[in-house]
Amino acid sequence: MAALPRRTSVPVKIGDVWVGGDHPIVVQSMTNTDTADTTSTVNQVMALAQAGSELVRVTVNTEAAAQAVPKIVDTLDKFGVRVPIIGDFHYNGHILLKKYPDCARALAKYRINPGNVNIGKKHDDNFRTMIEAAIEYDRPVRIGVNWGSLDQALLTRMMDENSRLADPLDAMEVTMNAIVASGLLAAQAAESYGLGRDKIILSAKVSGVQDLIMVYRKLAAQCDYTLHLGLTEAGLGSKGIVATTAALSVLLQEGIGDTIRASLTPLPNGDRTDEVIVSQQILQVLGLRHFTPQVTACPGCGRTTSTFFQDMADQIQTYLREQMPAWKERYAGVEEMKVAVMGCVVNGPGESKHSHIGISLPGTFEEPVAPVYVDGKLSTTLRGDRIVAEFIEILNNYVDRRYAARVAETTAV
Repeated sequence: MAALPRRTSVPVKIGDVWVGGDHPIVVQSMTNTDTADTTSTVNQVMALAQAGSELVRVTVNTEAAAQAVPKIVDTLDKFGVRVPIIGDFHYNGHILLKKYPDCARALAKYRINPGNVNIGKKHDDNFRTMIEAAIEYDRPVRIGVNWGSLDQALLTRMMDENSRLADPLDAMEVTMNAIVASGLLAAQAAESYGLGRDKIILSAKVSGVQDLIMVYRKLAAQCDYTLHLGLTEAGLGSKGIVATTAALSVLLQEGIGDTIRASLTPLPNGDRTDEVIVSQQILQVLGLRHFTPQVTACPGCGRTTSTFFQDMADQIQTYLREQMPAWKERYAGVEEMKVAVMGCVVNGPGESKHSHIGISLPGTFEEPVAPVYVDGKLSTTLRGDRIVAEFIEILNNYVDRRYAARVAETTAV
């Protein structure tokens, strides 16, 4: 597949992670623990990092949270978790960054919402203080505009100016323009205080899919700052996943976006790492990055009255994801492997042949055998109660044979 064209942006280094420019699109996430609860926050950061989050943001809203940040980062480091930690500041960030220099040093990046500091009012001392902290500690900043906390003075002024036009825009487009203007004005102010363009990331978040596409197209056309994408307050369950995927996919397909987050509302007792997996899947299905081997499985129909193939597909996908932390260290390119687990003879053999390795399970009234295809050719036929275990064994042997060789080739070069 040919690479999609990327918008040109100024790359930014966050800890050891590069974002923007020609670097891969980065997946990030955010904790929902009380940051002052060091143990809970460390555990959740570790889970998010293990799931594949490359940047993790934590709330820094109180003195207790600011005091906890250095201990969180130190504890993660002792466990060998090197994921950069980003501080999310609102309202009092200027106070916390100045009062707690250890917090300012421990964080890899600061997130500032221009609508929640006094930029644009009589003075912007609070915003300037945060930028000066970023300069002092050599940290990048994400200037994140959110329409739920948009600078109302700026919006009112732009609405008034629009009303005087001969052909005024509708209110929503003025709001989108105000979001873009807020981010760009704040970024220009940060630069005027001495922060380099290679230290600035912008985001402009809204909760409507079409609105998000509109605002990022406008923002991308007016600047070359690195851009963070995310549909804010995406929602619960399938709604949040579908809305996030719809919005981000359009923009990513157009080459807009350097880092992404799926801002999903977890279901009760839900897994916070779901947002990482969704972000990875968006990038993977678009062919922008590869994180883990993908399992192709049919949806099932009247020919597949047994749920065995569904259970097997789930087991194989889970197995592949669990193996990746070890596999990625040993097998070059294994994340690009395609596996098929199919439920009947209609598309089973054909789909299996199109994958690196695939199995076609018997459907209703079919002979109780499961042909396995490797690199497009029939390799063996499985039957009996150990089909899953035997297929995993074949899978492991294939990975070791095909991808260990690629590691050797890479090392030789």
